Amino acid sequence: MTREVRHRGHARVEDHIRCGKTTGFGHFPSRDFNINAAWLELSLAAIDLLAWMRVLLLDGELASSEPKKLRYRLLHVAARLTRGGRRLRLRISATWPWRHELATAFHRLAALPRPVG
Repeated sequence: MTREVRHRGHARVEDHIRCGKTTGFGHFPSRDFNINAAWLELSLAAIDLLAWMRVLLLDGELASSEPKKLRYRLLHVAARLTRGGRRLRLRISATWPWRHELATAFHRLAALPRPVG
């Protein structure tokens, strides 16, 4: 194995750690162990959800983007989920620049098979 291949693999790991730290993994809110343990579990769940969102719901630039960009473009949008006629609808402002990406991700999520159990 050459040094370049080994370094490239290590750089990917470091990128994932850096993204995890921006998701809350590196910022513990308390001096109490139990609170920090709960915070760590929630941060790890958020990291997993963002990773699966990138794989299953997004494509193009957003599929490989950092958590900060995903928060700004998709997660902090003023949208509303409404239910009517046995359907779930996404209501989003027509002026939001990434409304098509969010709508596509929402439709892909709705098309996923329901878990059995």
